[in-house]
Amino acid sequence: MRRHVSLLASALALFAAAAFSIAVPAAEAGAAPAAPAAAAAPELKVSGNRLVTASGTPYRLLGVNRSGGEFACIQGNGFWDGPMDRASVDAIRSWHVTAVRVPLNEECWLGTANVPAAYGGAAYQSAVAAYVKMLLAAGITPILEMHWSHGAYSGPSAGCADTAATCQKPMPDAQYAPAFWSGVASAFQDRRVVLDLFNEPYPERATGNETTGWTCWRDGGSCPGIGYQVAGFQSLVDAVRKTGNTDVILLGGLAYSNDLTQWLAYAPKDPAGNLAAFAHLYNFNTCSSTSCFDSQLAPVARQVPLTLSEIGENDCAHGFVDQVMNWADQHGAGYLGWTWNTWDCSSGPSLISDYNGTPTAYGEGLHTHLATQHAAAHALGG
Repeated sequence: MRRHVSLLASALALFAAAAFSIAVPAAEAGAAPAAPAAAAAPELKVSGNRLVTASGTPYRLLGVNRSGGEFACIQGNGFWDGPMDRASVDAIRSWHVTAVRVPLNEECWLGTANVPAAYGGAAYQSAVAAYVKMLLAAGITPILEMHWSHGAYSGPSAGCADTAATCQKPMPDAQYAPAFWSGVASAFQDRRVVLDLFNEPYPERATGNETTGWTCWRDGGSCPGIGYQVAGFQSLVDAVRKTGNTDVILLGGLAYSNDLTQWLAYAPKDPAGNLAAFAHLYNFNTCSSTSCFDSQLAPVARQVPLTLSEIGENDCAHGFVDQVMNWADQHGAGYLGWTWNTWDCSSGPSLISDYNGTPTAYGEGLHTHLATQHAAAHALGG
């Protein structure tokens, strides 16, 4: 989701950044101890139009987004927004989630000159790795996602005028995005982490139509209306796979990942065969009715695994997300609520009122629904 937050101005020159390879650190302060193997998050792969575990058991990504890693670092406010310790993970787990989506900042991971040194590069990578370790030990699948990225864009629907990664851009940039994904892919290679390559593409707003938008989406390069060289999703899939990483990759579509109408036609080639789709659904989107879901999303869900990796509404209620979750359950799709943060609902859909996991009026919809899904799975021996 596009969130309007206060930004720090920056006029520092950027330097070229190489791909990183880091090891997930051993026990760190506040990290959860190693969980029994049976409780750890499973390895995942694509099988037809489902995600499955190594044993072939169907697995849906059901959970929440944990916003903060995309903006706090580049604003000089730390790594995260709110606690990211064992207690906070336990609170998330109490909602019976299977997955947590973690938005990241491209330049913070790479440690460019636009990022305060204390919160970029190796320090940021270590913070991400520590949180991933806690989630895995708690039996929760981490979804790592590039949310804010580099590139100057001032065209239609621009989120900011900054070249630095201080807002959502229409597409990933060729300057840094491949290095970002090479580094992340090298760090997390055991198929228990899912990689979401870019939050909400909207190249068609710049290029002028959907055909040129989808071409830009897949192929990148010089896209009309976008002033920087674009990293198309084929190049980013290639960057991940060249590291030897075979994790499941998620890709959205156009219109802030609300439009998947040509996803199947333009999907990149994945030599690992582990490519899946995601969509974002809010009550204010163009595609926000079950009839639209049936016509635009269901055809994709029949061919590849589909996760609704951001669902939400801007009215502080949960009638819309209830409708979305019911549709997803009927079509075998996963879903994750935006967001596990304690913002006032007027500034964005917030699931909780405190980090103990107390649901807001809006969050109660997801909270209750996940509990019902968990109880049903338990009754069936799942």
